[in-house]
Amino acid sequence: MGIIYLSPFVFNCDHNPSLVAGGALALLRMRRLARLVFGLAVAQLIVFSSSMVSDALLLHLENEARAEAAAAPACCYDAIVVLGGSIGAAIPPVRPDPQLYDSSDRIWHAARLFHRGVAPRIIVSGGSYQVEAGAVPATQTEAVAMRQFLLALGVPEDRIVMEGKSLNTLENMRETRALVGTAQVALVTSAFHMPRALRMARKAGLEAAAFPTDWQILPTSGLSWESLLPSVGALAGSGLAIKEYLAWAFDFRSAGVNRSP
Repeated sequence: MGIIYLSPFVFNCDHNPSLVAGGALALLRMRRLARLVFGLAVAQLIVFSSSMVSDALLLHLENEARAEAAAAPACCYDAIVVLGGSIGAAIPPVRPDPQLYDSSDRIWHAARLFHRGVAPRIIVSGGSYQVEAGAVPATQTEAVAMRQFLLALGVPEDRIVMEGKSLNTLENMRETRALVGTAQVALVTSAFHMPRALRMARKAGLEAAAFPTDWQILPTSGLSWESLLPSVGALAGSGLAIKEYLAWAFDFRSAGVNRSP
């Protein structure tokens, strides 16, 4: 029963390339080494599919975001900046409307901050690989999709600024820095992403204060037996956290931005 239960994780090569390596070794008749690699891969999947491990990895990042948010002034900023990765752009005729993701909390939170008077405008920052590559000429940028959502949430059209060039966090910061200069902005992104986003902002010379959202970890009174079992959700959470830690450790890109206003 254990192998049947774990089958979605054991054979999910997207999360664990070690499985591919083990298969290659088996084809090369290096069976002993292949068994070792397969065993390590399955052990890794079991560990990262545990809610206890996933929660611990994410909680460290979110606690940093909480500390940054506590230090941020409540008001007033030149703009609220919403980072991409929170909504799927429309791809007509296949997908005529934008698609909301789990992290679409970012856009909703930005609208709430705007209506609260935190800043007089919202900058939506996010491009599109399809538009950049020209593969689907009609595809919107993510900035356009975010703008549509903000309009539906009651933000006036003339209060939304679109930045549709950036394809990653550092480019978000570079392009936003070019728009606002040395002015301070309220940065909105997922809590687990906030520590790295602030690091990228500082690298680009962008004065940003943390307004995190999309919290993944909720306080609990104790462990439950379900948390001891592997789950797809926990594996996904571990993947989010590991991506942040790896990018934090190995992203040595230069900001490459003019520091003048």
